[in-house]
Amino acid sequence: MTQVASETTAAKAQSTDKKIASIYDSSKLLYVEAIARERQASADLPVHWVADFDALEACLDDLETCDRVALDTEFIKRNTYFPILALVQINTGKAIYLIDAPKLDLTEFWVVLEEMPLMIWHACGEDLGIFYLLSESPALTNVFDTQIALSYLTGQLQMGYQQALSQELDVHVEKAESQSDWLARPLSHEQENYAIDDVRYLLNLYDILQQQLSKQGLTDKVVEDCQLYAKELYESANIEDDATYLAMADFRYTPEQLAVLQAVSSWREALARATNQPKTFVLKKQAVRDLVVEMPTSIKQLTQKTTMHRSIVRLYGDELIQVINQAKALSPEEQPPRIFPPYRSKDKSVSKAVDQVIKQYEEQTGVPANVLMRKKWLSSLYEIVAYDLPLEQLPEGLKGWRNEWVMSTLIPLITSHKEALKAGMSMQEDD
Repeated sequence: MTQVASETTAAKAQSTDKKIASIYDSSKLLYVEAIARERQASADLPVHWVADFDALEACLDDLETCDRVALDTEFIKRNTYFPILALVQINTGKAIYLIDAPKLDLTEFWVVLEEMPLMIWHACGEDLGIFYLLSESPALTNVFDTQIALSYLTGQLQMGYQQALSQELDVHVEKAESQSDWLARPLSHEQENYAIDDVRYLLNLYDILQQQLSKQGLTDKVVEDCQLYAKELYESANIEDDATYLAMADFRYTPEQLAVLQAVSSWREALARATNQPKTFVLKKQAVRDLVVEMPTSIKQLTQKTTMHRSIVRLYGDELIQVINQAKALSPEEQPPRIFPPYRSKDKSVSKAVDQVIKQYEEQTGVPANVLMRKKWLSSLYEIVAYDLPLEQLPEGLKGWRNEWVMSTLIPLITSHKEALKAGMSMQEDD
């Protein structure tokens, strides 16, 4: 090739690169401009207070024409067992509604939302807890949580709404009113703006995250995890009293101690609910632990050997001693099973091998490692392998899109390190 021909080819290539760059820049500019227009449209949405039956009917009529809405709630739960719903904020894309919850019967409202094709929330844990409490809804399947979507895209598991808007939309909102009195009426100007901002840009955030998820082929995975989270929240909201002890169960407790823990936890839950006060107002966690370890048999021992508040001892001491004695009288067959010990070992061979496999799958799927495998899921896998438990006991999160990888790669790997795993869980061969 002559020098002239070479220079001509190079010039054409350079020209092509410039055209491609120009097209890319134009496309990027159009995208940015589109986002800006949508953001401005959201900023201009009308806001309607819903504080009477007629206003609620108008809101419901609007909702029934929507295929998606963005929601948030404000509530108070400082001195009560049950949260007090103060406000529901809804963005339909055409208007923002502020639902004055204490003034209204929201029975039909919850049904309409349950039947909505898509409800968009950010960090919906407490919101869905209230939803399940106040409605008769089964586990929701129409929930999309933008915080979960962001965890897939960034690896940050609990990105706040303020950071999400700033990072994705270049929108800045204030969060100073989050702990204010939401039952006060009228709300202050600052409270009202805060409540509106919580949903004003949430549809925009959803749209931009959906574009990114679709581009990376992650949409179905995120939707599945959102449904899993909604199901977990439903189960948590409907947990039986005698299962609440598991939140404080310790592998070092004997079956007898676990029986006492179960009985005391169930008693505490029932009393807190009946008197509508926080569980910690009845017994703080340390007081529960004291009862499990000391197993007091008299009012004097309750006073001297536990951190129970004297007023609780005075009011419920005799009843609590009876609860403890009944738990101690259970036969071994009636006692709860022991809790499996966690995997702890100076030998890091198991952890290193597992981390390597998770890292490889992260590179293959584009899903961050901490989203691929939660710590509690991995602990369950260790228990299943070490104790030869049935695979039906796999966590729900490992039965969906992760299942093929778990079954074909992760479980065989962990099984190949079974002896080291058992040693790290302080197990003996004859256990």
